[in-house]
Amino acid sequence: MLGTKPIRRRRIHPTLGMLLGFSFSLPLLPSAALGSDIDHAIDQLRAEVSEHSARVFALEQRLLHPADSRLSVFLTLGSPDALGLDSIELFVNGKPVVSHLYTAREQEALKEGGVQQLFVGNLPNGSHALKAVVTARSGNDRFVRRESSYRFQKRPGSVQLQMTLEAKAPDFEPRVSFLEWK
Repeated sequence: MLGTKPIRRRRIHPTLGMLLGFSFSLPLLPSAALGSDIDHAIDQLRAEVSEHSARVFALEQRLLHPADSRLSVFLTLGSPDALGLDSIELFVNGKPVVSHLYTAREQEALKEGGVQQLFVGNLPNGSHALKAVVTARSGNDRFVRRESSYRFQKRPGSVQLQMTLEAKAPDFEPRVSFLEWK
């Protein structure tokens, strides 16, 4: 054994035992009242968390994507049946900003007339260059890789660019065109 002293057992005074037993049973008596208080406190916390989340999101949008310096690039297919899109790489001022591999589901959505948001970012006012590298399978089952560049002038306010991919018969050579939305 570890210790040399004998263990002394103590008795609890009967009155103290009754008081302790009664105090432990108190929370059990008005359980409905306590449950509604807890539910109310949980609802208040949920409301506060939701409000805080909305404020954080608004702050994030204002700081990360201010409206007066925003550039958005969207992708559409001009001739849906002529290209099977494999991947797109997008460069702004020589820096890579997007690299996307397309799934069969995304290809179908674009073929049905869908518009994909490729990039959202911030640019200062001035002259900028956008370069797109497209890898696709053309209508005559050849894999093609094309680079296309577009220079634009960023003015105050947001700029939305539409990038359209086309491949017309009989050569099915992909062409990339850019259009600035007003």
